[in-house]
Amino acid sequence: MKYKQMTRQEAVKRCYELTPQLREYDEFMYLSVRWLPYTMFFHQKNYRSAVINTDEMGFRMSKSFSGWVSPANFPTDELVNIVIGGSTAMGTGATSDAYTISSILSKLTGEIWLNFGGSGYNCVQEAILFMLNQHRFKKIKNIIILSGLSTLTFEGLSDDFTTEYGKYYYSYELVHYMNKYNEDLAYRINFNPPCNNSAVKKFIPKLAERLNNWLDDLAQNPMEKVFTDTYVDIKKRLNRAVKMTVESAVQIKQLAKKHDAKVYYILQPLSRWSKERFHKDEEEMFYTMNACANKFWQLFDHLCALDLHKKYSSQLEAGCQKDNIPYYDMNFLMRLSPKLHDNIYVDHLHFNNLGYGEMGRLIYEKILN
Repeated sequence: MKYKQMTRQEAVKRCYELTPQLREYDEFMYLSVRWLPYTMFFHQKNYRSAVINTDEMGFRMSKSFSGWVSPANFPTDELVNIVIGGSTAMGTGATSDAYTISSILSKLTGEIWLNFGGSGYNCVQEAILFMLNQHRFKKIKNIIILSGLSTLTFEGLSDDFTTEYGKYYYSYELVHYMNKYNEDLAYRINFNPPCNNSAVKKFIPKLAERLNNWLDDLAQNPMEKVFTDTYVDIKKRLNRAVKMTVESAVQIKQLAKKHDAKVYYILQPLSRWSKERFHKDEEEMFYTMNACANKFWQLFDHLCALDLHKKYSSQLEAGCQKDNIPYYDMNFLMRLSPKLHDNIYVDHLHFNNLGYGEMGRLIYEKILN
């Protein structure tokens, strides 16, 4: 089907018409960022809406047999299960907290499942978040790591953002604003108050330069910077993502030992890795998303290739097997769903209620049982 060409503003409007709840997720993530040590950022605390609700630490609420629970609020005498990951684990695209993977598994198992999903997190941040909070639990039964694609996506950023610890959602912003801090430090060190005509002559050009830099910053919005993965070596990108992802899963497993918890790794689904034919509403949504892509989606150019999926999944599986972590690829499991060719994706990574319901059911039937 041919779609009309849209401006970015028109595309955003159409996205919200097709999937109204996405407006809530955009506001939740982008109206303000809560900066934190170690993980860099996390969700807003005590956020309240019809779609998303968080506890006093920023974790999304889950529906369970004992009511609404979260890592900050749960019956301490009950064993718990945990879903770790990024925005898919958090439940982006669901119309309420009741349709996330943790809530669905709570309903299917009759046990408490807590949502440890962190929107925009890579695998290292996911592991750190668990490390910082695992002391809260007396007994953990199961830990599901539903992840893999955010890390692979972020590794598509320019090599200018390569660090010893990988790339991450705010790679550009951290460098951009911290360099401003360094410039300010240098300015203060080199600045001497003018006390004579010669000093004034030297001072005025420096002041003019800082003013021009400030005006340039006002004209450039870092959030609108265009990213692309066109020139990133796909093999190196994949190898870096595999290494980081497996190492993070091993760290979570080691932390889980004292709880005697079972750890499973599940590669999260990607639209074109899991299905060949799409519902007309999905196709329109994909087209519309491409017309208003943020920096995350701009890094997707090379990720939809089926041969990349096979390489990535097989290498993740080999790494997990080496450390005795059960590995599952949800892209293959989703093909078992009778709902596969219904409208289940709200974008290339996230599901609607029907999609999350099917993924939760498959985890319960094919992995936990």
